[in-house]
Amino acid sequence: MFIKGKVRLDRRTKNLVKRLKRNEIAVLNHDDIDEVAANSLIDIRPQAIINAQPSITGRYPARGAYKILKAGIPIIDEVGEEIFQKIREGALLEIHDNQVFWGGEMVAQGQELTIDDVNNKLRYANENIRVELDQFVENTLEYAKKEKDILLGNLEVPHLQTNILGRHALIVVRGSSYKEDLRTISSYIQEEKPVLIGVDGGADALLEFGLTPDLIVGDMDSVSDEALRSGAEIVVHAYANGRAPGLQRVESMGLAARICPMPGTSEDVAMILAWEYGASLIVAVGTHSNMIDFLEKGRNGMGSTFLVRLKVGSILVDARGVSQLYKQNLQTRYLLQMFAAALIPIFIILMVSPATKPFFRLIMLQLRLLFSM
Repeated sequence: MFIKGKVRLDRRTKNLVKRLKRNEIAVLNHDDIDEVAANSLIDIRPQAIINAQPSITGRYPARGAYKILKAGIPIIDEVGEEIFQKIREGALLEIHDNQVFWGGEMVAQGQELTIDDVNNKLRYANENIRVELDQFVENTLEYAKKEKDILLGNLEVPHLQTNILGRHALIVVRGSSYKEDLRTISSYIQEEKPVLIGVDGGADALLEFGLTPDLIVGDMDSVSDEALRSGAEIVVHAYANGRAPGLQRVESMGLAARICPMPGTSEDVAMILAWEYGASLIVAVGTHSNMIDFLEKGRNGMGSTFLVRLKVGSILVDARGVSQLYKQNLQTRYLLQMFAAALIPIFIILMVSPATKPFFRLIMLQLRLLFSM
């Protein structure tokens, strides 16, 4: 394998993809690459990916590396974090098999990851999943004890100007299936006109589909300046002690924001706000809802999410399930019936139209002559 190209590097993949361009080489520091990160990289189509960490450890079945390799993008794995000190942004790198060169000097060496390597790690991960599940359940219950105020209702929410009462609320998180979900429910969005709530990068997901968010909720670490300036009301997710690191960024842009201190994830905050302000239905797009989602997010438990879904469950609908239902193909019999139904009015018009009567009389005469009627 020989690859040559300009390099972009960042320890945080979600920051890297903002600068990475097609056919460049991506250098990242991401163990167990998740599907969201994989999809972002695949959309850009870099020539190759160099990872300082193992792209799949076998701790749990992370499928990001598998998707990247299936897309035809090679991965040089476990080159070590020293590469970030040895090269600079925009440098012209060369990859010879497992070695990385800059200016004729070898700056890193790893191993080229293959589909077989990933499949072996996935098999090991599937065997190891029971241990991970046991630890995850224990951590979830421990977090739930600490965060039970979410369920009991002892939580102060900020005053919002966005009108949510009696309306549907669409909460969008940039999860692994957000594009498919948004495409599937596009007619629902046009007809129902729900309150559009973007969770961090979910606000940019809405903009991708030509939709303007009404409310942006999050710690402001992965939402773009464009989305923040879209006119949406902004709620900064703060730690339970009130500290809100994301507030500084918003204020530095000259924008107003409200603060919501709460444990858990920003999507939990979005659901609580929709519930507290009287949404009649909450539709969730791309949200984290299972153990793999949370392990990919780097969390050892989902106590707050468990509690929030207990609280809002009566009005919560997951768009992932809806999208699967909509993916079912129409049966051929139904298509033929629709086609026949569409032909009936056309046939009637042709029969009664003065312009086509001589044509049909001629056909009938030909048929009589043919069959000697």
